[in-house]
Amino acid sequence: MSGCSIAAMVCVLGAPALAEDSKPAAELPAVTVTAPSPIRARRPVVPHANPTHVARGTPSRQPTPAQQAQTASPAAPQQGVLPIVTDQFATVTVVPKDEIQRSGAATLGDLLFSKPGITGSSFAPGASSRPIIRGLDVNRVGIVENGTGAGGASDLGEDHFVPIDPLSTDQVEVVRGPAALRYGSTSIGGVVSATNNRIPQALPVCPAAAFQTYGLPAKAPAIDGAPCVTAETRTSFNSVNRGAEGGVLIDAGGGNYAIHADAYGRKADDYAIPGYPYRFNPNLPVNGRQPNSSLRNDGVSLGGSYFFDGGYVGAALTQTDALYHIPGIDGAANNTRIDAHQTKITAKGEYRPDAAAIDAVRFWLGATNYRHNELGLADPAVPTSDGVRQTFSNREEEARVELQLAPFNVRFASLTTAIGVQAGHQELDAPSPDNPGSTFNGLFGPNTNNRGAAYVFNELTFSPTTKAQIAGRIEHVELQGSTPDFPADYLPDGNPQSNIARSRSFTPKSASVGLLQDLPGDLVASITAQYVERAPKPAELFSRGGHDATVTFDIGNPNLTIETAKTVEVGLRKATGPFRFEVTAYYTQFNNFIYRRLTGVMCNDDFASCGAPDATLNQAIYSQRNAIFRGGEFQSQLDIGPLYTGIWGIENQFDVVRATFSDGTNVPRIPPLRVGGGLFWRNDHWLTRINLLHAFAQNDIAPIAETPTPGYNLLRAEVSYKTKLDPNMFGAREMLVGLVGDNLLNEQIRNSVSYTKDQVLMPGLGVKAFANLKF
Repeated sequence: MSGCSIAAMVCVLGAPALAEDSKPAAELPAVTVTAPSPIRARRPVVPHANPTHVARGTPSRQPTPAQQAQTASPAAPQQGVLPIVTDQFATVTVVPKDEIQRSGAATLGDLLFSKPGITGSSFAPGASSRPIIRGLDVNRVGIVENGTGAGGASDLGEDHFVPIDPLSTDQVEVVRGPAALRYGSTSIGGVVSATNNRIPQALPVCPAAAFQTYGLPAKAPAIDGAPCVTAETRTSFNSVNRGAEGGVLIDAGGGNYAIHADAYGRKADDYAIPGYPYRFNPNLPVNGRQPNSSLRNDGVSLGGSYFFDGGYVGAALTQTDALYHIPGIDGAANNTRIDAHQTKITAKGEYRPDAAAIDAVRFWLGATNYRHNELGLADPAVPTSDGVRQTFSNREEEARVELQLAPFNVRFASLTTAIGVQAGHQELDAPSPDNPGSTFNGLFGPNTNNRGAAYVFNELTFSPTTKAQIAGRIEHVELQGSTPDFPADYLPDGNPQSNIARSRSFTPKSASVGLLQDLPGDLVASITAQYVERAPKPAELFSRGGHDATVTFDIGNPNLTIETAKTVEVGLRKATGPFRFEVTAYYTQFNNFIYRRLTGVMCNDDFASCGAPDATLNQAIYSQRNAIFRGGEFQSQLDIGPLYTGIWGIENQFDVVRATFSDGTNVPRIPPLRVGGGLFWRNDHWLTRINLLHAFAQNDIAPIAETPTPGYNLLRAEVSYKTKLDPNMFGAREMLVGLVGDNLLNEQIRNSVSYTKDQVLMPGLGVKAFANLKF
């Protein structure tokens, strides 16, 4: 289908007309983001109403009920309105809470799959799908939760899940450009930031029933030490995999304290598919569902915060567990599955002292203990051979502290500076009991990663319409591990038996500059330039064994050097009025781009088997070449006009990325050109939408071991209803219910960036029903 045919389809689709006693909102609330920049504007507020920005110099006392009642919660973006962020120096994609709940996504990759410039790895749809930004993944895309790293092992293998679940998430932000320097040079592609209330940043807002004795308005923060409890439930059912999920979130507070608790669970069978999944193996049994694709996961968290005059401090303990199957020919034959567990402790806080020079001090701490076993049959013909085939473990600690200085007048501009320091320690291991005592006992041996960094952000406000940003970061990374003494040409002319200890250190340096300019017509233009250096990751240096997830025999290169990326990005955005849009174009030149280079040689589970006639793994050597990435994204939404009690309109999107090496050959696993559009109708309660996304065929592929991917059409529709309730009658005070239909054309969809695309189809036609209640 061409872009023109999509437009024609959008034009002939009708908009629903649902009556409701409401009128279209004239004002669209601004989108609030937290991840991009360490510099935040000072906003004095009533004490304790929003502890992130507590008034300076407030006396040490509890606010009165009247004071608490004065403060209203920040307005949330109206559901269905395209969230456009205009106060950042590069494009920020925001997925607000209502959209997360309506999407039905079980992973961050699934949630972001159709966003312009973003897709998911889709190794195991619904279980393991890591976000890919502008064709960059794993070692170039950071994932954080409430400001600290997600942990886990999703950057070590595409079959590994991200231990952040949309069921417990309130907002997701995708940060690109210079702001990513805040989180490290391993975020060249961008940062995916998930936020929730596991460490409360404000006292809970209570329903009316809690304040009847005070004669206060329907909602107000906790008052005078009286306990206040709010709760939320999130449930859904999905036809495509006969799946069910549910979660409960509880917030309570009184006096100077707030606590949060949440628990969730999800279970699904093998998902339905619209055709035969195995492109090059036509005679394997399939019963209309993707074999070996079922899953089960759950999590629980408990956190709390203490609020004081000028700030807060809090901590949380989170446990995440997952047991999911790995689809594909080998996965189905061997009943391959991953049993993963993560325990994470996080803490953060903020203090705004009554000082002339210091505006705020913030900190984040995190400690993660992650481990998963890859289970399966050693011999498909012997059921008793089931056991642990590979283990991954990750123990990681990190800390970050930021100091924001008060604005300073430098005559030609107002200067605001934020300084940060960051440190981390990581211990990785990936043993395999299949080859005990062997040089090739697992993908890599024990290794450590110690890192420290300092960064500075300067924002210059020349006028209310013109701002600039200058930022820099310096890191020091020390990596220790071991690799076998591979033959120089990496071909099977020898069989190395001894491990050699390796120790490498790097000092990457990065810098950026950006300009933000308000234009007539509520337009905002931006241009940024950045220079980023990235140190190699342990897997890129120390790998030396079979990697079933990527069907490769990975050979690390301990001689890798620093990777450099030079990027220019320009953007134009508009967030207000009936026509909202953002358009971005970028150009990145990589020097010493690190990638898995497929040699064309086949291996089994040890180096001596490379070149054998029955070998099944592609030999992949971590190598470096110069590369160029260029592309752009566009999305818009137009409110055409009133229809019955609401507004109807059209929306569309476009994204493209082209990536080549210096000799003109293609960088592997790059997303295709995509274009989409649809219709919507909304009012204060109802939202209906139908949207078609067309992905063109991807024929720009690597010369070795990559196959073309056919195009597809992804049709999605949704209807939801949101309203306030009488808690005396229903128990709940707010409700969001709806239906979402996905892949309504029941198309055979293969994701070009997935290592398993020739063996795994994306889910077929499915309908999800969901209900979320607030108490």
